[in-house]
Amino acid sequence: MKEYKGIIFDLDGVICFTDHFHYLAWKKIADKLGVYFDEVINNRLRGVSRMESLEIVLENYDKPLTEEEKVKLAEEKNDYYKELLKDMTTADLSEEVKETLDKLREKGLKLSIGSSSKNTKFILERIGLSDFFDAISDGNNITKSKPDPEVFLKAAEYINLKPEECLVVEDAFAGVDGAIAGDFDCAALGDAARYEKATYKLNGFADLLTVC
Repeated sequence: MKEYKGIIFDLDGVICFTDHFHYLAWKKIADKLGVYFDEVINNRLRGVSRMESLEIVLENYDKPLTEEEKVKLAEEKNDYYKELLKDMTTADLSEEVKETLDKLREKGLKLSIGSSSKNTKFILERIGLSDFFDAISDGNNITKSKPDPEVFLKAAEYINLKPEECLVVEDAFAGVDGAIAGDFDCAALGDAARYEKATYKLNGFADLLTVC
């Protein structure tokens, strides 16, 4: 078994679950535009940037929009989303995740976040992990979204480790692709656990302790 020095975690779907909040916020935008939107379409948005997500939502919209109008819609969605996030509490951090994180910390591993979300720090604050991680790489410090490896490469840089010394933990296919593109090993959870490119396929978060 390879010995890792650091772990880079995606946030949504790995540390906590905010998919439903994203869905409700995008649904509000879609309803406003009269565009069909459902959970299946919402799943395609996982791991990609806000503006790229908007383009997916707009696939069934037949009226031209200026870049300014698109930015306004994306900001409107984020405002809805942030309002919903205010309902998150420490109860949204599962015992399994918290106990596993603590045990990984006890092993001396450096722990960081690699998420496309620009709301990462706010979410971590809501669930009681604002000061837990050694570094945070998120949508505020990257120019390319997954499957580009930039967010993971920066996360590794922030904890002074090379990609081959880190394990990325992801739940989205785009995230696994990004990790592999950056020369990281990747442990996959949820839907991504059936992706053949994943280095490890986990049944649950605690399974990380069998890998690290």
